[in-house]
Amino acid sequence: MDKKSKANRVHCLVLAYPSQGHINPMLQFSKLLQHEGVRVTFVTTVFYCKNMQKLPTGISLEAISDGYDSGRIGEAKSLRVYLDSFWQVGPETLVELLEKLSRSGYPIHCLIYDSFMPWAMEVARKFGIVGVSFLTQNMAVNSIYYHVHLGKLQAPLIENEISLPSLPQLQLADMPSFFFNYAEDPAFLDFLVGQFSNIHKADWILCNSFYELEKEVADWTMKIWPKFRTIGPSIPPMFIHKHNKDDEDHGDAEVTSEECIKWLDDKAKVLVVYVSFGSMAVLDEKQIEEVAHGLRDCGRYFLWVVRASEEMKLPKGFEKKSEKGLVVRWCSQLRVLAHEAVGCFVTHCGWNSTLEALCLGVPMIAMPQEADQSTNAKHIEDVWKVGIRASVDGKHVTREVLKHCIREVMDSERGKEMKRNAMQWKTLASSAVGEGGSSRTNISDFLNTLFHLQ
Repeated sequence: MDKKSKANRVHCLVLAYPSQGHINPMLQFSKLLQHEGVRVTFVTTVFYCKNMQKLPTGISLEAISDGYDSGRIGEAKSLRVYLDSFWQVGPETLVELLEKLSRSGYPIHCLIYDSFMPWAMEVARKFGIVGVSFLTQNMAVNSIYYHVHLGKLQAPLIENEISLPSLPQLQLADMPSFFFNYAEDPAFLDFLVGQFSNIHKADWILCNSFYELEKEVADWTMKIWPKFRTIGPSIPPMFIHKHNKDDEDHGDAEVTSEECIKWLDDKAKVLVVYVSFGSMAVLDEKQIEEVAHGLRDCGRYFLWVVRASEEMKLPKGFEKKSEKGLVVRWCSQLRVLAHEAVGCFVTHCGWNSTLEALCLGVPMIAMPQEADQSTNAKHIEDVWKVGIRASVDGKHVTREVLKHCIREVMDSERGKEMKRNAMQWKTLASSAVGEGGSSRTNISDFLNTLFHLQ
């Protein structure tokens, strides 16, 4: 029996934490598994399932409960209240789902779960199936939280400089934001540290990064967890190798996306500043105003994604469509970053956005807002050398600072060096997922263990 025929009998359940930044990479990994012939059932919470676009043919969609089936996480009074609910009903409904699938004749052989939900490992053990922890953040950030788990790093931080194995020297400003409000609300940091509570029990630990990007910390991690492997970048492969419009999911805002691409088509190479702060970051009115004026006055074309919930913060009289700029509520970020007209990316430094820019060779202007974003910004500027971190005056990046950063990235010799570095990372990312590449080899090793289950 050939490998694909054998794989058809292997059934993986992929369990994603209910957040778009977690669902996206795990869904891409699910597509890869399905392409290799593995049967895949993709699972997230009831509410998120209701709002997901249609999955590719062959991937089934199922739901578990977090206790908030009719509404968003925001309906909970706090993260702790939400997690208490989810951690109680989530395992119960996951068990029910596994039993249902078994009765249907399609039992699960492998449970790939978002590391944010460590209780899933215990469910895998109960059913005697392979348990795989999937890390959606990069290894530098994971290492920081892991050292808190080990007790070697504590909140609140009192050192001005933080030294951890295989990581660059970190300043306080480079650390995840949850260290700084720990006294007022410890729930966020405790939640992130908790993902490592039982990770040593996992049969495999997979990470959405690629080896060449984080060699030192990846090597250190494999000494701690022998079954750790990098399998990224977990984005549609055609965007890494050669863009193909048909290889992506289109949302309800595809008309807007098409408008963006047509607008970019009229611009010369690397002349456009693309600006997006992701799906969750909330900028105050002052910061939106400074960004707006900085873009208007920088002398460059700009494409700025401003979510509907943020539009009212735009300065009075600021035109959403002008000779130099276009403001939209949504666009296909991968298609935009892949466009030859885009010369730099003003970003909040979420890991998915950072990885996409690295894979598509686009230099960045880092404006981190919260969570892991400051650590990512440190690596963007000082480790991978593909961007510049905008300095903050008080709580805000001023229009003058933003203009300076844009000129530095797009006009200076340093900016040319950033672009060269970005293109090198693009090549390395492509190689990692190509034939014989580090991630491709790691994925093959993982799949071979699944094929031998049968």
